[in-house]
Amino acid sequence: MTANCSSIVACPANSSEEELRVGLEVPGNLKLVFTVALAVMMGLIMFSLGCSVDIRKLWLHVRRPWGIAVGLLCQFGLMPLTAHLLAISFSLKPAQAFAVLIMGCCPGGTISNIFSFWVDGDMDLSISMTTCSTVAALGMMPLCLYFYTWSWKLEQNLTIPYQNIGITLVCLTIPVAFGIYVNYRWPKQSKIILKIGAIVGGALLVVVAVAGVVLSKGAWNSDFALLVVSFIFPLIGHLAGFLLALLTQQSWQRCRTISLETGAQNIQMCLTMLQLSFTAEQLIQMFNFPLAYGLFQLVDGFLIIAAYQIYKRRLKNKHRNKSPGCAEACHKKTTSPKETNTFLEVNEETSATPGPSGAVDLHRALKPTGHISSHD
Repeated sequence: MTANCSSIVACPANSSEEELRVGLEVPGNLKLVFTVALAVMMGLIMFSLGCSVDIRKLWLHVRRPWGIAVGLLCQFGLMPLTAHLLAISFSLKPAQAFAVLIMGCCPGGTISNIFSFWVDGDMDLSISMTTCSTVAALGMMPLCLYFYTWSWKLEQNLTIPYQNIGITLVCLTIPVAFGIYVNYRWPKQSKIILKIGAIVGGALLVVVAVAGVVLSKGAWNSDFALLVVSFIFPLIGHLAGFLLALLTQQSWQRCRTISLETGAQNIQMCLTMLQLSFTAEQLIQMFNFPLAYGLFQLVDGFLIIAAYQIYKRRLKNKHRNKSPGCAEACHKKTTSPKETNTFLEVNEETSATPGPSGAVDLHRALKPTGHISSHD
């Protein structure tokens, strides 16, 4: 029986036995690592981050979902379009183009919640966006994939991982609900849990990233164009999300949150969909893209966090140098993270409900620091 070399991917008959063997082994190893590690990591992270959620603010986001709407527009509007344009611009192979497009149509990942915490983002909005994008993926993923692939020649049907989406929702909502309850009943203890969970969650992300790179070293034999796409794709997502949030007159805090939510995709869901939709031979060409994307979005997130923390420290030092007399008093007033953030942005609680701000609010939000007035 001869091999059909007219398929959308390179003919397996032209591949060496060693390359084929490596390609077949990588998905099984990675499936075990990512399934177990991400299940534990998601439960821990979402419980600890749920301890930062105020049920009243969360309800305001649900009642007036302006920030959530902007985030969903970025997630299922800008990201699939960006993926489609990147696949065409870099003339990717059909199998690689499908992998890029599937990644662009996936909902936001849990990693964005950790990044939002470390850049003093709106955690209520961050968790709301992650949950809503995962729910919306039930309908938006097949819709976006059909819209962008109807003119492509695909020999097999794409399988939407509805079971994986359901598991993601369970792992997301239940730990968050427990975290919200702990924050409501024991607010002091919840702050300790939040700090520990954020640090441990960040460490687990690094471990999973390193394990993924080590176990998938045989799958990194990719062409340069695909690696470039995996590097710039999350950067474009972060930038596009930030600009759209800024154009819709969101505060700096929400701009940072929406930006990180847009660029950070659900890698596990993309991997699952590739495994369900394509054969092992076809995965050789496409399975390395989500791994590279996951690694680069981790690197991008760490760089954004580092830049923000340096910027935050410089602003605080600048403020203390200008007002040395009140430095000690200001330090006593800013013992909690939320109070410390007043140096950096307008207090979100001053607005009645989340939504687009007016011209005056936009002018205030664009100020680099929210200095404490002398009459406070």
